[in-house]
Amino acid sequence: MTIEGVAEKTGVLLLVTATVALATAFTATPESAFLFIVLGFLGSLVLSLFIVFKRSINPGLICAHSAFEGLFIGGLTWFYEVALDLPGIGIIAAALTFAILAAMLAIYRAGLIAWNRNLAIAVASSVVAIILIYIVSIIGALTGAYSVPYIHDATPVGIAFSLFVIAIGALCLVADFDFIERGVQSGARKELEWKAAFGLMVTLVWLYIEILRLLAKIAMYTRR
Repeated sequence: MTIEGVAEKTGVLLLVTATVALATAFTATPESAFLFIVLGFLGSLVLSLFIVFKRSINPGLICAHSAFEGLFIGGLTWFYEVALDLPGIGIIAAALTFAILAAMLAIYRAGLIAWNRNLAIAVASSVVAIILIYIVSIIGALTGAYSVPYIHDATPVGIAFSLFVIAIGALCLVADFDFIERGVQSGARKELEWKAAFGLMVTLVWLYIEILRLLAKIAMYTRR
């Protein structure tokens, strides 16, 4: 396992995701966008669970997962840019995502932040809490029985929540960097480069989605 190998495989996954996302965003229609979002979400979710719990490092499965991620964020980006009339928000979100990646990598390489037990517990607890909030929100939205107030709205509280989620996502990058560094130092087998690239891509896509949501909240809040 080498840093160069992880970078190459991450580049492959980024290319797959970006190609599918752009193709989806440019060809989506009001009728197909929702289908793209649902298929992309369900496909990436099922494959990610399979890859994680089966500890799979199959390149085909991981590339397929990236393709479904591209389908999901492509449809989502079309929704924000066209349906919500926020042109250019996708490009800004992508630029900010890579800016955060570069900044966190520089901070990590400078030794300003280290992935230790206390940080791992704090980040893991926050991620679990965020996932539970989203699950509750999705169930409420699908059933129409309730809605989670404030955090998903274009309000100061909603914007603050998105900033918090992005901060946790940025810290998850530190976990990815630590996994890669420890793998290289311990001489992990070459195939684990795909696992490292998979983890990094999941974090980057999550960051992109949350930044997209934050920008949309800010835009809609300022329109009032």
